[in-house]
Amino acid sequence: MRRKSLTPLGETEMEVLHHVWDLGSATVADVHERVLGERTVAYTTVMTVMKKLADKGFLRFETDGATYVYSAARSPEDVRRDLLQDVLDKVFRGSPTALVQSLVQAEEISEAERSEIRRLIADLDDLEGA
Repeated sequence: MRRKSLTPLGETEMEVLHHVWDLGSATVADVHERVLGERTVAYTTVMTVMKKLADKGFLRFETDGATYVYSAARSPEDVRRDLLQDVLDKVFRGSPTALVQSLVQAEEISEAERSEIRRLIADLDDLEGA
């Protein structure tokens, strides 16, 4: 039986999406060059992944002659929120408390990160009180 992924994006898709976000707009050659800086991958693999990301609504493209120029159709924040919601629902049965508890218990969190988390929670409290 084929296992269903926790998220709609695979590792390579996420990697390519990050490169497009970083570049703003990019051709397959642009992304391929960046990926080659980290690992070996075929040009056609990057091309296929970018087409799939466009089909899934994560990228959009325009043509410049015979070249496809891709840009993000969704912001990093929007994608992170949706992917995290999928994990929250599937792994933690919708419990943000269980998610945060797992993160805090499993990771070494620096004092700076703890302070930032406290600030974020305080900001949420301020919004609710307004």
